[in-house]
Amino acid sequence: MTVPSNDELLFLALGGAGEIGMNLNLYGHAGKWLMVDLGIAFGDDTMPGVDVVMPDPAFIEERRKDLAGIVLTHAHEDHLGAVADLWPRLEAPVYATPFAASVLKRKLREAGLFEAVPITEIPLGGKFTVGPFELEMITMTHSIPEPNALAVRTKFGTVFHTGDWKIDPEPLLGELTDEATLQRIGDEGALAMVCDSTNVFVEGEAGSEATVRRNLEKLVKTRRNRVAVTCFASNLARVESIAKAAVAAGRHPVLSGRALQRMVEAAQECGYLLDFPQTVSEQDAGYLPREKVLFICTGSQGEPRAALAKIATGAHRDLTLEAGDTAIFSSRVIPGNERSVGRLHNALMARGVEVIGDGPDNHIHVSGHPARDELVRMYQWVRPKIALPVHGEVRHMVEHAALARTCQVPETVVAPNGTLVRLAPGPAEIVDHVPAGRLARDGDGVVPLEGEALRERRKLLWNGAAVATLVIDKQGRPMAAPVVSLRGMEDGEGELAEAIVAGLKEMLADLSAAERRDDARIEEAAHKALRRVVRAHLGKKPLTDVHIVRI
Repeated sequence: MTVPSNDELLFLALGGAGEIGMNLNLYGHAGKWLMVDLGIAFGDDTMPGVDVVMPDPAFIEERRKDLAGIVLTHAHEDHLGAVADLWPRLEAPVYATPFAASVLKRKLREAGLFEAVPITEIPLGGKFTVGPFELEMITMTHSIPEPNALAVRTKFGTVFHTGDWKIDPEPLLGELTDEATLQRIGDEGALAMVCDSTNVFVEGEAGSEATVRRNLEKLVKTRRNRVAVTCFASNLARVESIAKAAVAAGRHPVLSGRALQRMVEAAQECGYLLDFPQTVSEQDAGYLPREKVLFICTGSQGEPRAALAKIATGAHRDLTLEAGDTAIFSSRVIPGNERSVGRLHNALMARGVEVIGDGPDNHIHVSGHPARDELVRMYQWVRPKIALPVHGEVRHMVEHAALARTCQVPETVVAPNGTLVRLAPGPAEIVDHVPAGRLARDGDGVVPLEGEALRERRKLLWNGAAVATLVIDKQGRPMAAPVVSLRGMEDGEGELAEAIVAGLKEMLADLSAAERRDDARIEEAAHKALRRVVRAHLGKKPLTDVHIVRI
C-alpha cells in the first residue's frame, strides 16, 4: 500500500493499539495521510539505560511527502512527547489547541527545533482542513486542560476519533464535555468511532475531580508535620486541588519538579490557574515549620530522577522528609511501574514516613479515562457503524469490541499496531499488515529498541561480559598467555579466568596452521571457547569480545 486512493478511507495505528502509551494513528485518503498524535511511553526494567520509548514511524517516514499534517489531541506525553524526537523524520505541519501548543513549544525549544516546526494553533471547537481531510476539534474532559476529540470528515462520512476522555460533570479546570456536538455527529451519521479502551474493564464511571478536591482537603487537615503529595504533573486540576488543600490546612505549597513547574507555566500562559495559590520556593521551604509546609512533587510512578525519589533517598538539595512526615500518592500505578513505585514506597517508609495511597477510605484519585457506563453513553450519542478500539492492550481492545456489539454497533474491528484497515467503501476490513517497531531515546539519540546496541546492553545486564586478548605471531603461535577480563560475573578465586585461559590455549592448539593465520577464524573459535567455558562454570551466555594482537 503506497498511496491511498481517492476511493478509500484507511486507518493504521503504529503505536497505542495493543499497548497503553506512545500513540500514533494514521488516516489515509485521496493520496494523503493524516497523523493523529505522536507520543511516547516510558522504559521499564527490561530496557537498561532507556527512559523513553516511541513508535517507529518508518512506514510514514517513507511516505512523508504524502503526510499532510500532524494533529495533536492533547498535551499528554503519550500523545505529543515524541514530536521533538521524530519531527525531523517527518517534516509535516503540526496542529494543536493553545495549551498543547504551549507545552510542545517548550519541548521544541529544548530540542533546538523551535524555529523549524510549523505549529498552527486551533481554537477550542475549531474547524480546519488538512489535505483532503475536513477536521473539527471537539472539547472533552480528561486529566489535562484542553483534551480534544477529532471529527475526521471525508466523502465517506465522519470518523469520530475520541482521543483520551471521560465524562466529568465537575472537571474544575476547563470546559465540560461538548455533548451537543457529540449528539450532532451521531445525528449526522458517523461512519466509525476510534475510541479509548483503557478502562473498559472498570464498571460504572471514572468519577469527578471535584470529589478528589474535597477529599484531599479533608485528608491534609488530619496530617501533622511535613506533607508531600505527588500526582501526574499534567493533571493541573489535581495540582491546583493539592495547593488549595495546603492553604485550607494553613500550609504553604511548594512546587518540586521541573515538569510541574513547566506545566503550571504553560497553563498560566493560556489563561488557566490564574488564581493559583502563592507558592514558596524549594530553597525557602526549609525555613518553614514542619506543620506549615506541603510539597507538591513529581514522581508518582517512582521515576528515579523525579523530586519525590530524590527526597526519599536524601538526595534532594533543598527538601527533606523524616519520621512523622506523610507522603500522599494522588495517582494510580501505571501497569509496568509497580516495582519502581514499590521501591519508592519502601524508601519513604524506611525513613519513617507514612505513605498514603488512593483507597476506599480516602478516594484521592480518579482516572482520566472512561469506565464502562461512560463508554456506553458515548456509543449512544455517536452511534457509529464501525467501532475500532485503540489505546489499550489487546485484551482491552477485544473487550471493548464486545461492549460495542452490545451497544448495537454493526461492525467491530480489533486492529493492533501495524494493522491496515479499510474503513470505506464497503464493510470495514483488514487489508494489510505493515511493520510497527519501536525506537528508544538513548542519551541524545534515537535507536531501534531491538537493535544491536540495546540487545547487547540487555545481554550484558543479565549475563555479564567476557573479553579476551590473544597475543600471537604471524604464524598464529602464542607469544604470551591470553589475557582475560570479566565483567558482571563472580570469579572470586580466579578459577573461571584460569579455565578460560586454558580453553583459549587449547583452542589455538586445535586450529590448523592455515586457520591460525586467519584472524576471522581465530576470533570465531575464541568466541565459542569463551562462551563454552562460562556456560560450563556458571550456566550463563555472556557477551563476548576478542582482541587479536599479532607481533
